[in-house]
Amino acid sequence: MQTPDPLVRADGASSAPTTGHAQRIDLGRHRTHWPTVTAVIPTLNEADNLRWLLPRLTAVDEVVVVDGESTDGTVQLTRLLRPDAVIIIEPPAGKGRAVRTGMSAASSDVIIMLDADGSMDPAEFGAFLALIGRGFDFVKGTRYGCGGGSDDLTLLRNKGNRWLTRLANLLYRTKWTDLCYGYVAVRRSAVERLQLTSTGFEIETEMCVNAVRSGLRIAEIASHERDRRFGESNLKTFRDGWRVLKTMIRLRFRGRIQQDPAPQALEPLPVGWQSTALGRAESR
Repeated sequence: MQTPDPLVRADGASSAPTTGHAQRIDLGRHRTHWPTVTAVIPTLNEADNLRWLLPRLTAVDEVVVVDGESTDGTVQLTRLLRPDAVIIIEPPAGKGRAVRTGMSAASSDVIIMLDADGSMDPAEFGAFLALIGRGFDFVKGTRYGCGGGSDDLTLLRNKGNRWLTRLANLLYRTKWTDLCYGYVAVRRSAVERLQLTSTGFEIETEMCVNAVRSGLRIAEIASHERDRRFGESNLKTFRDGWRVLKTMIRLRFRGRIQQDPAPQALEPLPVGWQSTALGRAESR
């Protein structure tokens, strides 16, 4: 994974302290540029869960809901709780197809993908966005990082995820800690470089490995996954695990993705931006 050098400013000069001279801070150079944020949410009969989730999306500029022809009032509830939401209805063709549709419809600087079931807490947005503001293109949640965890992982899914993650690290020479977790923030300017084609839950793996193959700046951030609030997951452990494995191996032998010009960086944010972002999320 590539890590921006914290001792190099955006203008290329060293930010290391000098000796013998007082340091002057030019406040004019620290203008805050808030990135706009779109939340992309695939749905299929998630009305009960959206009653909890949608009112908590106060820190985003746009909500895109991609619905797979729900029959439980998901669309109607979304229109009631979030009248400004972009709602796209399409035949149910899998999570990957819905994620790709939502990313294509998003118009903000940063796209955050989260599940509709209430397992991913919007209160964590600030931590994801802080890393985007520090120069990363692709920020992924990990349930195994310090401060992370899961109330939902079964023993079987936990072992399968760990095994697939180790294999991915071997194949792609990376240091992922959690491959199969779809809480992701990505710069919209980097989406085309991911070249996503998956239709199912393997979309999470495809995003990760194509971020590596295309040379994006990548980071992981601790996240706590909660239990699905209502209903049952559409994920099938063996079926979807097999699809993840096939995707990982197939893409390994396709080489690097053709390098396009690097995504345009957001304006550097001032020290303390992360805590400010979290406060913004709670106060709006």
